[in-house]
Amino acid sequence: MKKIKNLSEGEFLKLFFAFISAAFLIAAVCMPDRGTMFSGLWQILSQPGKISTNYFALGGYAATFLNMGLVGLIALALFVVCKGTPNNVSTLAFLLTVGFSSWGIHVLNVWPTFLGVAVYCLVKKEKFGANVNAMLFSTGIAPLISDLLVRYPNAEVVGFNLPGLGVTLLVGFLIGFLLPAGLGHAPNVHKGFDLYSAAVPVCFFAFFLNATLYKTMGIALPAAPGAETLQVASQTIVNVFCCVVFGACVVFALAMGCKPKAYWELLTAPEHVGSISSKLGTPVFLMNVGIYGLFILAYYNLIGATFNGITFGIIFCMLCTCNSGSHPGNVWPIMLGYVLASVVFGWLSQLAGGSFATAVNAQAIVVGLCFANGLSPITSKYGWFWGMVSAVMHYLLVTSVPNLHGGFCLYNGGFTAAVICLILVPELERFCKTKEERKAMKAK
Repeated sequence: MKKIKNLSEGEFLKLFFAFISAAFLIAAVCMPDRGTMFSGLWQILSQPGKISTNYFALGGYAATFLNMGLVGLIALALFVVCKGTPNNVSTLAFLLTVGFSSWGIHVLNVWPTFLGVAVYCLVKKEKFGANVNAMLFSTGIAPLISDLLVRYPNAEVVGFNLPGLGVTLLVGFLIGFLLPAGLGHAPNVHKGFDLYSAAVPVCFFAFFLNATLYKTMGIALPAAPGAETLQVASQTIVNVFCCVVFGACVVFALAMGCKPKAYWELLTAPEHVGSISSKLGTPVFLMNVGIYGLFILAYYNLIGATFNGITFGIIFCMLCTCNSGSHPGNVWPIMLGYVLASVVFGWLSQLAGGSFATAVNAQAIVVGLCFANGLSPITSKYGWFWGMVSAVMHYLLVTSVPNLHGGFCLYNGGFTAAVICLILVPELERFCKTKEERKAMKAK
């Protein structure tokens, strides 16, 4: 354990990525439907992945875990082969990509955009290792890649074909080639208050491609999977897997010497800790993975979420910010904001005679909360009240954004968070004091 503790940040994160990937692969062979693991994986690869596609229903439990483990290994291999050094952003990119591998990403639809980023590196003469994060973020548009590959421009699946492959490679190449520049510019849009920064350029590309490939061409958008597919779920499988993995992280963190006091320093930090593993150490980071993961799991159990492949995946999509400053101390106001918004607007909808469909445990809202978590820097800087307000605003907007990208962008909620930053942050900077400013005024 001492050797592990003494690893550099980059080497430790590679080990962490390997642990997560191995956990999914081991779970795959433990699933009750493991006999159909490979045929189920083929189903996942050969069908569209428009959000929200529940891989538990499409390919089965074992196939979903297998896909998540394989995608994790591919991501790890990119860091190893390209000689990249993982950091807090890499943690976000890795867990986000793996999380989406239960409802949008698979081992086939990641390669066209990877190719585009690789060509960008060659043209700009940049190191491949420095752009592995960009490769992983490019998968945010994976559902469109799948659709182009197996059914565009048809409404129904026609299977793999040469024209579809050609369009897929062209679109994937363009997205991957253009994305690194967009990633560099994105923080200027939200001033660092949206941890899902990559959502800005990825969603804009999705808006443009939806308009170009469908609306302008007069091609009808294909239907999303039926709502009945969301009912294929298992609370037991998801809870057992997450409790084992997150519990193991807590145990290993304690074995590495993480003291409760050290973790408490993270929870009570006066500023947002942008990189936990580099500033507070890898044991504290690993402790946050475990505690924050269990915290997320507890929330979804309390609200009565349906534990399908989508809900399972977003646990890891939400956890992905665990090395970029999110923790229970700055996320609980966001959770509270979502719950309050659901109660208040459900009541107002009744008064107005509306048809309320956004209860806190509705699938779209369950997913939305995951990415509202990206607004945790607002809580860290301005306090719990404004974290709650930002969450209410996110709740109101998140279900409207898919109309712009046609259901082909996985980073929907992250983009919504950026829009909230555009609306709210200028007002906060003009009219509100930060937590530190209020503390200084009290001291005087």
